[in-house]
Parts: sequence; C-alpha cells; structure tokens
Amino acid sequence: MARLLIVSQGFHNQVIELRLGVNRLGRGPSNDFQIEHPTVSSRHCEIVLSEAELLIRDCDSTNGTFLANEPITQGTLAAGQTLRLGDVEMLVDSTEVKVAIPQFEVPRPAPPVVLWDGSMLCRRHPQARATHQCTQCQEVLCDDCVHRLKRRGGKLLKLCPLCSHKVERIGGEKKKKKTFLGFLQKTVKLPFMRLPAEDDD
Repeated sequence: MARLLIVSQGFHNQVIELRLGVNRLGRGPSNDFQIEHPTVSSRHCEIVLSEAELLIRDCDSTNGTFLANEPITQGTLAAGQTLRLGDVEMLVDSTEVKVAIPQFEVPRPAPPVVLWDGSMLCRRHPQARATHQCTQCQEVLCDDCVHRLKRRGGKLLKLCPLCSHKVERIGGEKKKKKTFLGFLQKTVKLPFMRLPAEDDD
C-alpha cells in the first residue's frame, strides 16, 4: 500500500500507511493522520489514493504544502519525492495500491456411499438412496432433499438445496406407465355423432 515516511527529527521515521480514498493530514485530532507540530495546520492537506494515482491537495494551510520544495495547491505524488507540510518533511516511500482479497478454502464434501448394486446413499439422509444429482455442483440427493417449485402452467422445477440449480434424476427421468385407457385415447378416435337437420316442411 502507498506509504509516507516522516524523516524530520522527533518523529522517529514514523510511517503513514495511506488508505484507498481520501486521507486527511493535520494537527487536529479529527484527521485520519494526526501530525503534532506547530508548523502544521489543524487541517493541513488531503491525499487521495486511487488505483490510478496519488493526488495531494492543500487545505489552505498557514505554512503551506511543498512538493520537491515547490509550494503547491494540488499535485500528483510519485515514489521517491519529498513532501513537506510546514516544516515537517516526508518521503513518498511507495504509491502502490494492493487490494488484498482473502481466500477462503471451501471444504470438499465427502463422496457419497456407493452400494453393491451401484446405487448411492444420500449424505443428509443415510437411510435413503440418492435419486437425483445436481447439474451444477454434482451433489447427489434423495427425494426429500430436492426442492420442488411448481410454475403456473409450466413444468415442475426440481432444484438443488445447496446451489439452487436444476437437478436431474439419476439414470434419466422415469417414463410414465402406459395405461389401457391412455392407449385407447391415443389410438381410437370416435367421430362425433351428427344429428340430421330437421326439415321445416
């Protein structure tokens, strides 16, 4: 992360670790970084740290803000430059921005128990056989684990309780048993009986 090193006597090489966004420096306690020195104003300057650059703005300080011994109202800081607030001298040690993203290790679930016939047991219900598998996380589930969502006028959605993706039946969906009545409805079509039109005579 971007850093300033106070090299003036009495500060013991104090390091200022700048944060992303606006960093307020001054003598007053309301600043992000308090620099107690009589030549530093209560609110002396602001340093804005972004991913692209490091900007400094003087806040109408009494004794001025200097970059490479030149008075400035606004400027861009670079590593190795000398910055002075009043009589307090600093070195721009680094302008790098490092955003640390913590890594979380997700424990892998134990593999399901496979029985002698090739079927698997549900890990949440050890007495039940797994009937479905998630298309996303590959988790095997029994009928009780599967979340069912019925859409109006649509098919029944079967979802995984872990990742909410679609689940499919292991071995494919079971075909519905054909009944004799269903066979008749598909094969036998009876013509509608039409009544003869009555004569007006």
